[in-house]
Amino acid sequence: MVFSELICPKKKYTSYDDATCPYRFDIPDYAIVLPDTNRFAEPCWKYVLYPKFRAQLYITYKNLHNDLAAFAEDSRDLVYKHTIKANAIDETVIHTPNKVFGVMYDIGGNAASNFQFYATDSVRHFIRGSLYFNAAPEADSLKPVVDFIKKDVKHLIQTLQWKN
Repeated sequence: MVFSELICPKKKYTSYDDATCPYRFDIPDYAIVLPDTNRFAEPCWKYVLYPKFRAQLYITYKNLHNDLAAFAEDSRDLVYKHTIKANAIDETVIHTPNKVFGVMYDIGGNAASNFQFYATDSVRHFIRGSLYFNAAPEADSLKPVVDFIKKDVKHLIQTLQWKN
């Protein structure tokens, strides 16, 4: 029996759509979406919580005003701040049928965040996501759970739609 079959729930997704935000995406039934309550948070910033795994995906949203390059570079800079603990950072280009473009970053090693991404329509919308665990960053121990949740985040990206 595979590790994920022992502790991980079956994947079943439902659509998350906050009427006040210009995006929608699918989340697994075992995740909860809450508003970001950080004092610097902006409207449509969210936490996708995975309580069973003590993990959260931080989602930040920005309207674009001819500043895509700056947001993309800021996202990349935030990823590469993990190079102190990372043993590798793999970049994968995003291009979905829903006209979502961007980059996914797989961060190997004992970095604080193991997976990040940004997604955009290149004109109006920009979302950045970063996955964190409420545990010491021990790559070998966390790997099965990181891999399990990464599939959910990739599904979120594939189902991301912009509302106009």
